[in-house]
Amino acid sequence: MSLKKRSQWCLVVSGTVSLILLMTVLYSSNRGQRRSSSSLRHDYQLMGRPLYKLDLSWPKNPEIFTGEVFCVAVNQYAAVVYVGQRGSNVPKVLVFTTEGDFLMSWNTTTLEMPHGMFLADAASKDPTVWITDVGDGPYGHCIKQYSPSGMLLQVLGTPGKAGSGLDPLQFDQPAEIFVHESREMYIVDGDGGMNNRLIKLSKNQQVLWMHAEKGQSLAQFYIPHSVTVDSAQRVWVADRGNKRIQVFNSITGDWLGTWGSCFTEDAPYSVRLTPDKKYFVVVQLNTNQITLLDAPPVGLIGQCKVVSVIQLAEDVKPHLVDLDLKAGALYVAEIEAQQAQKFTPFSLGGNLL
Repeated sequence: MSLKKRSQWCLVVSGTVSLILLMTVLYSSNRGQRRSSSSLRHDYQLMGRPLYKLDLSWPKNPEIFTGEVFCVAVNQYAAVVYVGQRGSNVPKVLVFTTEGDFLMSWNTTTLEMPHGMFLADAASKDPTVWITDVGDGPYGHCIKQYSPSGMLLQVLGTPGKAGSGLDPLQFDQPAEIFVHESREMYIVDGDGGMNNRLIKLSKNQQVLWMHAEKGQSLAQFYIPHSVTVDSAQRVWVADRGNKRIQVFNSITGDWLGTWGSCFTEDAPYSVRLTPDKKYFVVVQLNTNQITLLDAPPVGLIGQCKVVSVIQLAEDVKPHLVDLDLKAGALYVAEIEAQQAQKFTPFSLGGNLL
C-alpha cells in the first residue's frame, strides 16, 4: 500500500473511532440524564400509615413543564388541574385534566411570579382561579382572579406597589388566598416582604379582622405562607418562619392554638385538609417531605400527631399542594424538580384514605 493511501486509510479509521467514541459519550450522557430525571420523578418512600401512592401516569406529557412549579389548584367538578410556574418566556399557567391530558396554557402578560393558587366556586357554572403574584414589576404584589381560560377578571391590591395599606388595599408578596364558600377571603401576606399578616375580607372585600404583627408570640407571624379553613370555623395558618401552624376562630379572629412539635426539622410550607376531614396535608420544602397530620375533633386543638410521611427524592423542593375534593387525589407543586406530581389515596375498606 502506498504511503498516501495508508495515510488516507488511517484518517478514515481515526475519524470512525472518534465518531464512535463521541456517540458513546453522548449516549451515556443521555442515559444518565434520563436516569437522573426518572429518579427525581419517581423515587419516594412511604413512612407510617400508607395513605397515598404516586400516580406515575400523570401527567402524560411531563415535558410540558418548562419552569419552576410553585402552585397547583384542582377543580374536582370539571376534572381540571391548574399549575403555576415561573421562568423567562414560559407560560405562567398550564392546564391539565385529572387524567393527565394537557389542555392549554394561559397566554397572559398580567401574571409575573405566581406563588399561591386557589380554585373558587368550583361547583358553579362560573368557577374562577385566584393567584397570588409576588413579582416586583407593574403587575406584582397583587392577588388576581382569572377565568378558567386565563382572562383577568379582577385584582386585589395595588398593582406594582408593595405596601401595608388597607384603603386602598396593598400587599407585599402575598403568599396565598383561601376563598370560603361564603365568598369570604382569608389571605396570608407576605412571602418575605414587609408584611406578616393574616387578613379576613368580606365577600365585598372589606377587612373584617386581621393579625399583622411580626414576631414569635401568639397570633404573631414570621412569613405566613399558607392558609386553609375547616368546617368547624377554624383557620389554619402555616407560620413558616416560626416553624409552626397557628389556629384561629374564623368568625372572631381569636387565637385558638399552635402546633409546633411536628416541625422541629423543617417549617410547614402548605396546609390543606383531606376531603374526609381526617388529615391535614403539610409540605416541608427543605426536607422534601409531605406530612399527614391527624385533624383534631371540634372543640380541641391539642398537639399535632404525624400519621404518615411521603419522603420525596432529594432536591425536589415541594412547595404548595391542593386536593381533588371528589376523588381524593393530592397534587404537589415542586420547585426544583420543575414539575407537579399526583398522588392517589389507597383505598382502605372501600373508603378514601
